[in-house]
Amino acid sequence: MKAAALESSHQAGLNEWIGLAVLSLPALLVSIDLSVMILALPHISVSIGADSTEQLWIMDIYGFMLSGFLITMGSLGDRLGRRKLLMFGAAAFGLASVLAAYSSTSGMLIAARALLGIAGATVSPSSLALISNMFRDHKQRSLAIGIWFMCSMGGMALGPVVGGMMLEHFSWGSIFLLGVPVMALLLLTATHLLPEYRDPAPGHLDMPSVMLSMCTILPTIYGLKEIAKQGLHILPLIAIVAGVVFGTLFVRRQQRLDSPLMDLRLFANPAFSTALGGLFGITLTGASMLYIAQHLQFVEGLSPLAAAMCMLPGVVASMAGMLLSPIIARRVRPSLLIGAGLVVSATGCILLSQIGAGSELSTLIVGYIFFHVGAAPFASLSSDIIIGSAPPAKAGSAASLLQTSGEFAFALGIAVLGSIGTYVYRTQIAGFIPGDVTMLTSAASRESLAGAVTTAKALPEPIGSTLLHGAQIAFTDSMHAVVTISGVLMIAIAILTVIKLRHIPPSGRKRQVRCSYPWQSRTLFSRPRLPLSLPSGSV
Repeated sequence: MKAAALESSHQAGLNEWIGLAVLSLPALLVSIDLSVMILALPHISVSIGADSTEQLWIMDIYGFMLSGFLITMGSLGDRLGRRKLLMFGAAAFGLASVLAAYSSTSGMLIAARALLGIAGATVSPSSLALISNMFRDHKQRSLAIGIWFMCSMGGMALGPVVGGMMLEHFSWGSIFLLGVPVMALLLLTATHLLPEYRDPAPGHLDMPSVMLSMCTILPTIYGLKEIAKQGLHILPLIAIVAGVVFGTLFVRRQQRLDSPLMDLRLFANPAFSTALGGLFGITLTGASMLYIAQHLQFVEGLSPLAAAMCMLPGVVASMAGMLLSPIIARRVRPSLLIGAGLVVSATGCILLSQIGAGSELSTLIVGYIFFHVGAAPFASLSSDIIIGSAPPAKAGSAASLLQTSGEFAFALGIAVLGSIGTYVYRTQIAGFIPGDVTMLTSAASRESLAGAVTTAKALPEPIGSTLLHGAQIAFTDSMHAVVTISGVLMIAIAILTVIKLRHIPPSGRKRQVRCSYPWQSRTLFSRPRLPLSLPSGSV
């Protein structure tokens, strides 16, 4: 009780809230970099000649490296100093951004994106951990962490819009240069606004666990992408099996270690595992944005900026939903609010599955709004459910798992759902390719919609128009497959959430939450959610 009273007496002032803004900007940027490629990828592929496999790696490698190193870098920050690692990561992120902006080959861009992912992984957990040091009062800390997560989640939705605006006026490299001034600001102000923290008794950083986690992720994704591209072959199957084997070894090692890289005991809490698993599934459906963006550009014929503007209402609706959800959750059970929201998202998927070439844009815009606003309650409330379900000593670990799940799920969704969409596209377009075109032209049209558009422009009429029309129909069919799978997943998560989280009352009332670990018998009392405004006396 004395410790709690002492903690609550430390009210954060203006300096801490400015520091929060400095920490939130890099979180927003790291998240934007995950989805900014959605509109830029077609332009990049034409500029540097990236094939479909290279395009997937350009899109995916950032998320893979980011999610793979988040927990590792969180532990390293405890050992070296969180502010020190944050500044090192900010400098590395800025340099990698310049390298990506001026890449001339696919391999160079993939390498730069990989470095960006590793650097981003040093920024995210350190900034979130520093917030816990800066805001000692539990009410202010809850609000500060909520603002940070808001920026992190909002960045993924803003990525396509930011990319569209930049591509309208500048070359594709400009989307990466956004990171340079933001990271420069962090480096200039960190020593004045942010405290340093180093764990006096840090846990051992287990390097075999780091290697096992990466050996689990990369071979599995590679195998899935290759199977979607070429069908069942021995090499992709071996890669998937290797990923499963390494994953099994990783889990077993975590169970034996005193200071594991990933504390699997947190999953013993049903609320924690349900919220984390549901958020993973919802973030995975973010791959649908890739198909919406390409449909607007290559089927509807809109410019990147016009496509971004069509997607902007969905982004605004998502941000508004995240802000309003905690307020509504004070009177409505989170499970019911989340379940109802996911039904709205599934309705949006139904609308999106009805659009085609020449359809009214209003149907697409409304469907996209429903898709985003319905998922907002889960995105907004999951951090409170996940962190509140964990023991206080494991809150930082729970937060790292929360972000790792979200970052990895988006990249995995691009790989898996993107591969399914590619398979549908290639299957459908085979019947539309004219028989009198060359083998090279046929192969380019099968690669992607962007390749078909480029090829059709070089062909004489009416062959070019026939090929373009067929490619647009095939792509629309592939988009329908992706959004249909997303809708089914939304409904499944809604049912699971309503059942598994029904015991959690509205956040305006106190509730009892059992500790995650079975050997801890004491009962914790959660705090009611605060209104989304700055506490009195802080600013």
